[in-house]
Parts: sequence; C-alpha cells; structure tokens
Amino acid sequence: MSAEKLAELLSAMKARSGRTYEALGRRTGMSRSSVHRYCRGEVVPDSYGTIERIARACGATPAELAELYRHWQAALARTTTPAASAPAPPAPSATALPGTAPLPTAPVFAPHENASPAPLVSPTPSAPPALPATAETRDTPGTPGTGTPRATAPGATVAGTERPGGTASAGAAPGIASPRSAEPEAVAPANAAASAPEEPRAKPGDNRGDKPGDRAGKRGRGVGGTRASRVGGRHWRRYALVGAVLVVAGLTFLAVARPLISDTRPPAQWVTGPAWTLPAAPVPSTLFGVTLNSATGAMPAFRVGAVRLWDSETRWAQIQPRRGEYDWTVLDRQVSGAERAELPALFVMGGTPAWASPDGPAAPYPDGSRAAPPDDLVDWDAFVRSVAQRYRGRIEAYELWVLGNDRRFYTGSAETLVEMTRRANAIIKDADPEATVVCPGMGLLWTEEGRSALRRFAELHGYDHCDVAGIKLYQRTASDPPETMLELTATVDREFHRAGIHPRLWNTGTTYSIPLEGPLDDITARNYAVRFFLVGVYARKVNLERMYFYNWGGSKIPIVLQAEGGTPTRAALAVEQAQRWLAHAESLACGNGTAINLPENVWRCDFTVLDGGRRRPAEIVWTSTGTAEITIGPKAERVRRLDGSGTPVQQGDTLVANGEPIMIEHAP
Repeated sequence: MSAEKLAELLSAMKARSGRTYEALGRRTGMSRSSVHRYCRGEVVPDSYGTIERIARACGATPAELAELYRHWQAALARTTTPAASAPAPPAPSATALPGTAPLPTAPVFAPHENASPAPLVSPTPSAPPALPATAETRDTPGTPGTGTPRATAPGATVAGTERPGGTASAGAAPGIASPRSAEPEAVAPANAAASAPEEPRAKPGDNRGDKPGDRAGKRGRGVGGTRASRVGGRHWRRYALVGAVLVVAGLTFLAVARPLISDTRPPAQWVTGPAWTLPAAPVPSTLFGVTLNSATGAMPAFRVGAVRLWDSETRWAQIQPRRGEYDWTVLDRQVSGAERAELPALFVMGGTPAWASPDGPAAPYPDGSRAAPPDDLVDWDAFVRSVAQRYRGRIEAYELWVLGNDRRFYTGSAETLVEMTRRANAIIKDADPEATVVCPGMGLLWTEEGRSALRRFAELHGYDHCDVAGIKLYQRTASDPPETMLELTATVDREFHRAGIHPRLWNTGTTYSIPLEGPLDDITARNYAVRFFLVGVYARKVNLERMYFYNWGGSKIPIVLQAEGGTPTRAALAVEQAQRWLAHAESLACGNGTAINLPENVWRCDFTVLDGGRRRPAEIVWTSTGTAEITIGPKAERVRRLDGSGTPVQQGDTLVANGEPIMIEHAP
C-alpha cells in the first residue's frame, strides 16, 4: 500500500506543478519514461534521492518531502530484507541553483541517492571513488586485456544526450553507464531461439525432423514411423518452444524487476553540499599548461600558462649522444622560446642513451634510447648536474622521469628509481635551490599494475625527495567525459593517504596510446578541452595545481589545440577564453549533481572574479553529458559563453545547460 501512496503523492505533485514528464526529466537529469514509471508507481527506486529530485522539481514543501520519505522507506521495506531504519530526513534547505547564493558549506544529512555520485574528492581515504564503476569492463588504452571497470559519469539517462560527433539521442552517451537508480528497459535476447535448447537434427531412420506431410510416405518406405515416435517429435518441439518462452519471460521479468530488488544493506548515508569548500585561493595561470610536441622553439599562439618539454627532441639520449659529449642546440632553442613567451618550463628526463645501458630494452623512440636506467648511476648524476647548472634560473622545474611505472619507458626496479630520484634532487637543489623537483611521472592509473607501482614508490619513501608528485590523468578513451579523470585523483589521494603523505600534484601527461584514439568533433573537442582544465580546479582539494594538456604542436590526437605552423583551433580559443574568465579569480567551492540541488549531470564551481577593481561572485556551470534545465536565482546578472558573447539574465529565467561551460556573473 505504501508504494501506491508514494505514487499517488508524486502524481499529485506533478499535476500541481503543471510540468510534463519530459520537462521533469530535463530538470532532474532522468529520462521521461523513468519519471513516468516512478509517478505511476510501476517502480520503487532503491534510493530516496530519485524521489526527492522529482518532488523538488515539482515544488514540494519540506513537509511533503518528509512524507514522501516515510512512504518510500515503507515501500522499499516490502521488497527487501528488513534492515536498520534510516533516520528521518531533515527539513530541506532552499534550492541552490546557479545564480543563487554560494554552495552550502555545512553538510546536511539525508537518505542516500545512489544515482548521484559521491563527492569526487573524498573527505576521508575510505570513501569510494567519485565516479563509480559499472559491471561493464573495457581494456585500458595501451594495455590490452586488462578489463578495467569503466568509470561512469552522472546524467546518463538525460533525454537528448549529447554524443561525441554532435549527434543526439535519448539514453546514455558512448562510454557512459546509466546510474544505478535509473530504470532499465526490459530487454529480450536478440535471438530468442538461442535461449532454448537446440533441437536435435534429424538422422537417417529418425523422423523427428520430418515434416508432417512426409511421414506417411516415409512409413511406406520403411523409414521408422510409429505413432509414438511421431507424437514424441511433436512434443519435443512443443517443449522446446515452451522452454524458450519461459527463458525469455524470465529474463524479461528480471530486467523489469531488478530495480525492485535491493541488497540487504541499508542505504549509505546521503550527504548534501559541495564536494569541497575552502578558503578563497587564486586560480594560478600555470594551471593551464601544455606539453610541446615541437623542436623549433615556437610557442603557442594562444594564451597558456606553462610549457612542458617532452616529445620535443630533448631526451637524454639526444642531448648526450656519447659519454662526456653534449649537444644543447635543441634544448637551448626551447628554453629561449619559453623565456621570450614568459612561460615557465618543465624539463622532463628520460630516454637513457644506448652507451649508458647497452643491454637495456629500447624505449619507444627511433633515437636508440633505452627504457632501462643507466648501468652506472654516476652517468645519471653527471647528466643531471650538467642540465641543472647550465639552465639555473631559466628552467623552472624538472620531472625526473617521464613515466616511472610503465615498462615501455622504465624497466628498472622501484628501488633504483627511488635512488635516482634522491640523487637528482640533491644535485638540482645544490645547483639551483629555487628549482621545483617533480617526482617521476606515474601513469597507467586505471590499472592495478600502475597503482601498485605508485604505491611501491611511496612505500620506499620516494616522495620524500621531491617537491611535487607527477601523475598522468586521462580518460579511458578520448570520448569519455573529462570528469571521469576525477576518479583517478580520488584513487591517487587514497594511495597517498595510506602512505601518510599528501604531496602537491601536477598532471604531467596522458596515455601513450593517445595518438591511436579517434578525433573528436569540433564542438566536443572545444568543450572537452576547457573541461580538462576545469577538472584541475575541481581537484584542488587533493592538491592538484597544474594540468599539462597533451599536446601542443601535434595534429594526430583527438583534440588539437594548434598544429605547429597553423592557427589556433576553436578548442584553443575556448581555452584562452576560460583563462580570461579566471584571470585574477579565486576559487571557493566545487560540487556536482543532487548533492548541491542540481540535476545529477550538472557540475558547478564557485569563484570570485575581479571586475573593474571590485570582486564579484561568479560560477562556471556545465553538464558531463546531455542537457539539464536550471533556474536562475537572485543577483545573477549575466551569462558568458566560450565564444566571448554574453547575455543578461534575471531571477526566474530558465537556462538549458549542456557540455559547454558557461560563466554566470552576479552583482557585486
């Protein structure tokens, strides 16, 4: 009876609001059909947050929300093993949508909403990853056969999901699994006959495969044909057909009933509020970095904040082709170009010369460099000292190996890598005390292999010998939303917490297989490029300071910012516009989805921006997939877009958010 009462209350609220199922779907980040099923009582979701989002979109009062919770809890109890009762929900706070007051800072406790991911930056190391994985597995790029669970992003059931390539359709975008609370459609097997036992083939002397009209003739020819055998053949086919129907019906029932089936554990605690709220801190211009894929000394023709020297003909083997001999031509050109552009340079070490490790396996480059460490670390010391002394005060930072946990780039032991790090740090600090030392980059973080190598480096106290930890953030595939990278930042934060350390983080690269990924369409490339850097803002809570986009100068990658010799792409110009927005800005908070009273596919970061010598509140809002309707609150004055345009807004206006980040400015 509780389920019927729950549906009755929801339907009444929906009717009172005057909104259609489709409109409610847009506002809640669900499909129209899912909202319809919940309001009709066909399904009881296993998380109260689903009910709460619909009710809030209909204008429910705090008392109505509490009543809905009581009926939801009773309805759910009828379909699950009794468990500890969840606490009654508190009186809901006023809806905080873009254009309203800043994100709430005090956590409010309410029933758990499984459809909405937990804050992506966990306040404790035991918290689960922000973007939960689905049962679906997919090989990690560049690591065939790993079968790593694929990260999900919220908002997969939004109608009109925006897909890479510019097409739109209802349902989830490629690479995005539907939230757990979304109602799955019943799906029968593609070939129902495949679900039934295979009927034995007719053999000579066996009439089970005969057509009815053939039996008399075959009896006359003496091909075995008693009435009993004929009846048995008919019964066999009949039983097989019935079996197939039962199998299909059973699968269909399970698909439809699954949302009604819950495990015996009570729902996890539901916490509202942003992923983090911290004292205001400047957004550094160096957040917007790029890795140079060029050896000419040319720099980007659009605004960036830092450059990284790798794939720029500056590997160790290229600088020191023979013991005691150095060729500084290319590195001098690169460093001088960065100085002219007033861009801090990060020099990356890697690619041992063949003379220093004759028997070492080759690195993936045509210059004969090795993936092994040098046979004698004295050669390493000499190279590090020569670079640090030559470029003292000119190179800002040194990354001590390009990828320390990928055997394509490093095949030595973790102990040797820690020792190389210790020695290099001492040498660099002696030559240039102001230089920043970045520990060897750690990639393959979607795999246990990559995580265990990072863990081992930390256990051996490798991070005691550098100022910054280098990590490689990337999506599993280029078409996945950039926000999925936040699962990696949460993973790294947990590993560091276990090791008892919390170093500064720089994202210094991507996956080796990135050139093999397909290109993105123009709009998706633009949006993803900007959101790549917004991930850096969102991960401020875990000490992430810089994002080096891979790459600048190249054209055989999914997102091209500028091919060397060409003009900046639309994506590059959008990144430049985002930097204008955040020049002299201070970040305050970031949050996502229903925890901050927004549809589950909506992301938001709050700032103060400098305007005419005065600071004013502003926020950047976007969706990870699809679209969502949000309502403009008081004090909002203008919406700014990546093409440089702006439009005035006022309280009560409805805004359709999508994958393009927009800035909403408030009155000072």
